[in-house]
Amino acid sequence: MSDEAVEIEHDASLTVLRARTTVRAVALVLHGGAEHGHERIRPWSHAYLRMVPFARALHRAGRTHGLEVRLVRNRVRGWNKPHLHPVHDARDALAEIRRDHPDVPVVLIGHSMGGRVALRVADDPNVVAVCALAPWTTEKDWVEPVADVRVLIAHGTQDAITSPEASHEYARRADHVTDVVRAEVRREGHALLRRPGIWTRLILEFTLDAAGIETRNRQREPLLTRAWDLPAPDRLRFRV
Repeated sequence: MSDEAVEIEHDASLTVLRARTTVRAVALVLHGGAEHGHERIRPWSHAYLRMVPFARALHRAGRTHGLEVRLVRNRVRGWNKPHLHPVHDARDALAEIRRDHPDVPVVLIGHSMGGRVALRVADDPNVVAVCALAPWTTEKDWVEPVADVRVLIAHGTQDAITSPEASHEYARRADHVTDVVRAEVRREGHALLRRPGIWTRLILEFTLDAAGIETRNRQREPLLTRAWDLPAPDRLRFRV
């Protein structure tokens, strides 16, 4: 059956981790996938489960300060050009955020294909920042959607699934339209499992700062503070 003939009879799923006070910002978490695939994403799918701990960590850190966290479970596994199913799923989630919380800033956190989706839908009017983890990027990905949106790209130096050099090339182009830091996570592969503490610190620090949320329990010196002031060549190869 061709891509044009595939019918998908189910929708994406959304888990909402609610703030304990008035919502001041929303973090929207997007999982990875594959270039092609119409298999349904189940709650036990590895790509989806990989993002659950990060969503929970964000919620723990920000829930008493007005951060709501939403985790998308895509309807199908693939990017599936020209349909771009995960892009539509993310845009639907963003539209729902606007209905529930008009004018509240949104930070996107995406891994692998989810990182590509986040960079693509960053032109949503509520999005203020994108955290792309080991993103799948190509030379054909345009950078206009991230114009004036703060971007953190973090990529493991030993990633054999998505290309660190491709994300560096994307970061160089995006640096012409917005503020970008690209962190190279040493001794880390694509699954983000070897140094989970570093990934969590990067996500929390970047998201809370971009959302304008100050917490009192930041115990360590921030990883990214000095990175933003570095010249572009160093800022786009910032090692952690």
